[in-house]
Amino acid sequence: MRLIKIMFCATVLTLALNACNKDSKNNAKSTLNVRMTDAPAAYNAVNIDLQAVEVTGSGGASTMLNVNPGIYNLLDFSNGLDTLIAMGTLEGGTTVSQIRLILGPNNTIVVDGTTHDLSTPSAEQSGLKLQVNKTLEPGVAYSILLDFDANQSIVETGNGTYKLKPVIRTIEAAISGSISGSIAPIGIIAAVTATSSNGVSYSSAVSATGGFLIAGLPSGTYSVTITPLLPLLPVTINNVSVTTGAVVQVGVVTL
Repeated sequence: MRLIKIMFCATVLTLALNACNKDSKNNAKSTLNVRMTDAPAAYNAVNIDLQAVEVTGSGGASTMLNVNPGIYNLLDFSNGLDTLIAMGTLEGGTTVSQIRLILGPNNTIVVDGTTHDLSTPSAEQSGLKLQVNKTLEPGVAYSILLDFDANQSIVETGNGTYKLKPVIRTIEAAISGSISGSIAPIGIIAAVTATSSNGVSYSSAVSATGGFLIAGLPSGTYSVTITPLLPLLPVTINNVSVTTGAVVQVGVVTL
């Protein structure tokens, strides 16, 4: 029994130290996924050479997202299908004002079985710029869907040449929520676990300032347990309701 207690304490201590070693701002991060879809079009294929995705936020600061580069046939992602093209982490409270898709030179269109170059001069130089106005709440994961309209985006310029003048609609949605709170007194090492009604658990640790945040939670009802080192006993808060796009505050938990 003593060995089990020692192992538990070591585990909690490791979690807490890892949390404390991170910048305190990490508790205020938001995650952003960028996905792509398309409306059906009267072509065999519309291939874009995606190289990078950049997000411009508050104050003009730009962040390069982790991108899945490569050739994408837009027509593979129509009729409700989509694909993840980039993801990243931004400071909570950031207002995303623009998404920029940077394309390479290998863009093509297939018409009646024949492949033609697809000219994208602006995309290769400055990127496809999409205006967005979305404020990211701390601890919440978001998804922005880029909805291409291939029929309106392709311009035939004559002599079998085609140009991409993209018509893209952006659809923003929050895809998860989070639970936030703090403990008293400050300075106690403790682990925090949120357990859903179907038994799935998500864990974090209390920071050096007594705060905690468990992010990326699907909507549902959770029990939240704060487990400090012995001789202090765990405290559980039941029936914490998490909704998509919201940070649920459980207040100060006294140990």
